[in-house]
Amino acid sequence: MPFVMRGFATLAVALALAGPVLAQQAPGGGPKAPAKVGVIEMHPQPVKRTSTLPGRAVAYEQAEVRPRVGGIVTGIVYAPGQPVHPGTPLILLDRTRYEAAVESARATVARAEAALPVAEAALERARRLEGSGSTRATVESTEAAAASARADLQGARAALKIAETELSWTEVTSPIEGIAGLPAVSVGDLVTANQTDAVVTVTRLDPIHVDMFEPSARILSIQDQIDRGELKPNETLEVTLTLENGQTHASGGTLVAPSVTVSPTTGTQDIRFRFDNPDHRILPGMFLRGEVVLGTVEAFLVPQRATTRGRDGMLTAWIATDANIAEQRRFQSIGSHDNAWMVTEGLRTGERLIVDGLTNLKAGDAVEPVPVTIDGEGVVRDAKAD
Repeated sequence: MPFVMRGFATLAVALALAGPVLAQQAPGGGPKAPAKVGVIEMHPQPVKRTSTLPGRAVAYEQAEVRPRVGGIVTGIVYAPGQPVHPGTPLILLDRTRYEAAVESARATVARAEAALPVAEAALERARRLEGSGSTRATVESTEAAAASARADLQGARAALKIAETELSWTEVTSPIEGIAGLPAVSVGDLVTANQTDAVVTVTRLDPIHVDMFEPSARILSIQDQIDRGELKPNETLEVTLTLENGQTHASGGTLVAPSVTVSPTTGTQDIRFRFDNPDHRILPGMFLRGEVVLGTVEAFLVPQRATTRGRDGMLTAWIATDANIAEQRRFQSIGSHDNAWMVTEGLRTGERLIVDGLTNLKAGDAVEPVPVTIDGEGVVRDAKAD
């Protein structure tokens, strides 16, 4: 029995020593063949630096129309949802009281116009007779009466103008060009001057504003890239707008102005753009997505399919070294372009990025690089076949 135990111990030691040698051999007993991997040679290129931002549509102009005088609504004379222009009648109010006020003001003007010549004639006579049939006190009295008559006429004319203006306000009109919404009143309702509630809202939809929200930290990062010369900004910002249904808006946008404050709740800065909206597809309040081209940056385009992202946010990819050994590389992107990450550090010109054959790949493995390409649908193809 002791002899048998020693035999097993000797066999176990022999297998342990032979383990590393067996691991390097193929099933037939030869060394393990290098794994074929598809590679792309990396070269920096000018790439548009874009930023995708959430946005919300805001009316270019919107007027909440309120009556400037009080009265009973006698008519609604517009079609909701139809275009209106400045001065288009919307709501009619009872005119009776305001017409009477105009007539009363006109009568007052007539009396003042009649009294003024009499006062001026009396003043003229008093001046001619001063020293003979009229005293200085009489002249001063008639001067005061004439001045009072002129003032009465001026006041009467002002009152007439106010009365005529208030009469015109019984026809509530649109102050802007746009689309008139549903009326908030009906015939017979009583409205008051400058009330809190609007009787109708008119909205101008073409053009339309879109407010986009950019985190302030990212704005600072972009400014740093510009200061370091990494990012060459465009003279004008190119903006593409994507609607809620995924369609791209036909018109490009132009920058109106950025806000000068940062939201204390979201940490974002509001940037306003203007878009043509002739078909009124974009309505105020819609949530949209904008892609803003900030400028051009020299970067390596690393296919996303060749990378994995760690918990720390760093990207990991595999490189085939000059010695055809697999090396794992970590780097950080500054954004994305189509189906690739934009990388400015961590890669060198001419290095071969492994994009295919990544399964079971380990650091230090021998590889056989095969040049490949990736088409627009993300399919890897042999570069020689192209």
